Amino acid sequence: MSPIPLVDLKKQYLLLRDEINAAIMQVIDECAFVGDPSNRFVRQFEEAFAAFVGVKHCIGCANGTDSIEILLRAHDIGEGDEVLVPAMTWISTASAVVAVGAKPVFIDIDAKYYTIDETQIENQITPRTKAIIPVHLYGNMANMPVIMDIATRYNLTVIEDCAQAHGAEINGVKAGAWGHSASFSFYPGKNLGAYGDAGGMVTNNAYIAAQCRMIANHGQKGKHNHQLIGRNSKLDGIQAAILSVKLRYLNEWTDARIQLAAQYGQWLDVAHTTVPQARPNGKHVYHLYVVQAPNRDELIETLKANDIFPGLHYPVSLPFLQVFEHLGHQPSHFPVAHAFQSRIVSLPMYAELTEDEVQQIAEKVNASVKQPQPHTPATST
Repeated sequence: MSPIPLVDLKKQYLLLRDEINAAIMQVIDECAFVGDPSNRFVRQFEEAFAAFVGVKHCIGCANGTDSIEILLRAHDIGEGDEVLVPAMTWISTASAVVAVGAKPVFIDIDAKYYTIDETQIENQITPRTKAIIPVHLYGNMANMPVIMDIATRYNLTVIEDCAQAHGAEINGVKAGAWGHSASFSFYPGKNLGAYGDAGGMVTNNAYIAAQCRMIANHGQKGKHNHQLIGRNSKLDGIQAAILSVKLRYLNEWTDARIQLAAQYGQWLDVAHTTVPQARPNGKHVYHLYVVQAPNRDELIETLKANDIFPGLHYPVSLPFLQVFEHLGHQPSHFPVAHAFQSRIVSLPMYAELTEDEVQQIAEKVNASVKQPQPHTPATST
C-alpha cells in the first residue's frame, strides 16, 4: 500500500488548487501583502471567521502563539499574576503566560476527554489567580459551561485556546464563543490551516478587540499614533486569502473527520486500545485521532515498518519539561497527564483519508496491541 502520513496537505491542495492559486494571484496582482487595516483580504477573512465562530470581532495575527500572548496583554494579565493551564497541551499555552510575566499553574487533565479537569480548578485558585486558559485538545472541547461558572464566581478571565478545535461545539455553541476571548492557530496542519504561520483572536468585547489590534500593530491607533508598546504580528494578505478559500470547506472537512473517527471506532479493537470519546453534548472535530496503547513505542515502530506514520501529541506533559523543572512538580501532582504521556499515539487523521486506509491502519494497530497483558485472566471458548 502507499505510505499513509499523519496528515497529507498535498491531497487537500490538489482538490483546491485552482481556487487557491487564483486567490494567491489576486493578492499578488493587488500587492496586498501586509496585513494592515486597509488590506481587504485580511478584512474579509476576519469578518467571515468571526461569523463562523459566532462572535463580533476577529483580529488576525502572525501565529497562534502570538495570539495567546496578545490576548493576555489585552486582558491586562502580567507580572505577579497566575494563570491556570492544563498539564497536557503544546507549550505555547504556557510559554505565552511566562512571556507576559505571569506564572502558569498547571491542572491535571480529565481521564476521559483529555482536556483540563474542571473538578480540580477551584483547588488551585489563589488571590493571584487572574485567568484560565482551557485548551480544547485534539478537537474536543473543555467543559466550558462549568469553567465559565467557576470563572464568574471567582471573577476570572477565560481565554480559550482553540488551536485544535476549529468548529468544535458544546451545546451548539462553537469553540471561541464561550470565553471572554479566544485564540486560534492557522498553522498549516490545523483543521483550518494556512500555507505558513498564521493566527487569530476572537471576542465579543470591543475594547479587547481594539487592544489586540493595537498590540499586534506596534501599539498604534492610527498611523504613527503609538499609544502603548506593541509588537509586529500581522496576518498577511496571501494567508488570509488562502484561509478564506478553505473556510468555505471547513464544515465539509469536519463532517469527513467525524465519519473517519467513527470508522476508526468500528475497526479498532477497543478491548486493547483506548479510543477518543466525544462529550455527550459536544461536537469533537478530531484535529487529531489520539489513542492509548500499553505498548505505544512498539506500536509506533510496527506502524512505521508498514509505511504508516503516526505522531506523538505530547510525549512529555508540560510540568515535566526541562523549562518548568524549577517549579518542582512530581508525577503524583498530575497522575493522569503523567500516565498518558507514555501511552498516547496519534493515528493518521485528515479529511482526505479513505475508509480503506483507516481499515488498514486499524488492522496493523490491532495486530500490535492485542497480545494479552500481564495478569489478564484467560477466556474460555
